[in-house]
Amino acid sequence: MQKSIFILLFLLFSAPACAQQTDSIFDLNEFLGFVKKNHPIAAQANLKIDEAQANLLKARGGFDPKIDVDYNRKDFKDTEYYDLLYGTFKIPTWYGIELQAGYELNDGSFLNPQNVVPEDGLYSAGISIPIGQGLFINERMATLRQAKIFTDLNEAERELQINELLFGAVVTYMDWYRAHLEYSLYREFLENADLRLRNLKRQIEEGDKAPIDSIELGITVQNRRINLREAELDLLKARLQLSNYLWDEAYIPLEVAEGIIPENNATATLDAFLLTQNDTISNFQVDEHPKIRSMRAKIETLEVDRRLKAEMLKPELNLNYNFITSDARRVNTINTGDYKFGLEFSFPLFLRKERGALQLSKFKIQDASLEFDREMLALRNKATVAVSQVENYKAQRDQVSRVTTDYQSLLQAEERKFSFGESSVFLLNTRERNLLQARLKQIELEYKLATAQAELIRTLALDL
Repeated sequence: MQKSIFILLFLLFSAPACAQQTDSIFDLNEFLGFVKKNHPIAAQANLKIDEAQANLLKARGGFDPKIDVDYNRKDFKDTEYYDLLYGTFKIPTWYGIELQAGYELNDGSFLNPQNVVPEDGLYSAGISIPIGQGLFINERMATLRQAKIFTDLNEAERELQINELLFGAVVTYMDWYRAHLEYSLYREFLENADLRLRNLKRQIEEGDKAPIDSIELGITVQNRRINLREAELDLLKARLQLSNYLWDEAYIPLEVAEGIIPENNATATLDAFLLTQNDTISNFQVDEHPKIRSMRAKIETLEVDRRLKAEMLKPELNLNYNFITSDARRVNTINTGDYKFGLEFSFPLFLRKERGALQLSKFKIQDASLEFDREMLALRNKATVAVSQVENYKAQRDQVSRVTTDYQSLLQAEERKFSFGESSVFLLNTRERNLLQARLKQIELEYKLATAQAELIRTLALDL
């Protein structure tokens, strides 16, 4: 109850003030504003951007400078066997090359001769270069490239998620709009039939009409009451479905109160929006569609993975070279005669694991590329169908509107004839029933047109 009061008060203050108005209009644009601002799915979609930025930060961490300290000491029976300290500072660079500086200080009675250093320790500065595998691309580089691509991918997927949310919201609003129109229509026809029955009974009392006519008209009134009850139930269901899309800023669900009604012509709102997007619709660029951008980004990440797998076919050959000196404060103490040099080599003889992984990555790219081409064609065709569907329903709506006007004229003429005693209740009911069916068809086409417009907006991923 409190939620209903809350949203009713909000909408009453946000709608134009009118002292005589008992119902508050909740228009489509206002409803979509609620959805985009407060719906949990919209919030989840926005989290994709933050997630992509976090992944990018994580990937960049692979290039952070790093300090390593290795310290070992052994004392046994008051004898210091060894005291070993080795610290390094490493700076990774883009092409797998690593700059490094180190300090080594060792002491002890049973020190390994290769660990003997000057009394003040030994300083080193050098470089590590992957000559074979990992020079042009490695795990660290691939992760960063994929993280950058995922930023675009997540943005595209966010647009798709918001697009789907708004499509469902528009369709649900139009369900509510249709249910409201049908309820109002049945109530109008019930009031007309009830008024006609009262007038007929008065004429029967005066002897101008036969009593049998009141039975047929009474049946019509009862049928109208049944139709109104069914429409009332449909309106309740539609209103509750609409409430599923309404949340406040604290993500507490809201409920649409009974006193709130949809705008008078919701399809005109969609017509106005599509009119502003006429150039985009006429020159639809399928390459810019978020679905295509998302698929393209996935292919790019697979291509990075393929390059990494291809790099694994190379042998591992790492070179390490460091100048060493006992006095780091004096640069001139460094000479090419004092150095540490290392070489690491590794190469699997058959490369079955590496070749299999590369083939699998190629298959994934091939599969994604085929799906990409299929989706491109499907999107073009769906866009063409969506545009044609909107135009077709507009034409049908105009035709039914003319038919409805003609049925209205026929009913008015029949009512005049009935008042003069030149017609019957049967003919009057027939005319009215035809008008009712025509107006219901008109409402149905309004709904189908609106859903077709929503489908066009979703297909072209227009920013509603």
